[in-house]
Amino acid sequence: MGVAAGPIRVVVAKPGLDGHDRGAKVIARALRDAGMEVIYTGLHQTPEQVVDTAIQEDADAIGLSILSGAHNTLFAAVIDLLEERDAADILVFGGGIIPEADIAPLKEKGVAAIFTPGATTASIVDWVRATVRHPAEA
Repeated sequence: MGVAAGPIRVVVAKPGLDGHDRGAKVIARALRDAGMEVIYTGLHQTPEQVVDTAIQEDADAIGLSILSGAHNTLFAAVIDLLEERDAADILVFGGGIIPEADIAPLKEKGVAAIFTPGATTASIVDWVRATVRHPAEA
């Protein structure tokens, strides 16, 4: 996991009860159009399902889209599960409606990047390309 040759593999997930996935689909398509392999999990995924998918798909990264306000709980659960399953090399990033005050604590927990409304697809693609397989260089 995490440092395979070939295209970057990203799981894009909508954990929790959030029912709006347009933004996640836009990001998934942008990453795909940039030459990455993208696995979109669909709505209402549990953190366990997201991590299972990432491990099964040999993903380099997980992109979480959270609009429901449960970002602190859901990001932490995904990161904890990755650590428990010896898969902490899978980078976690995300976006959605996340208050500025919550970004630093999420990064301290291990979230590599948070993209808030207004972030361009190009900036997200560029960040993934620059960071996913070379975190020390980003």
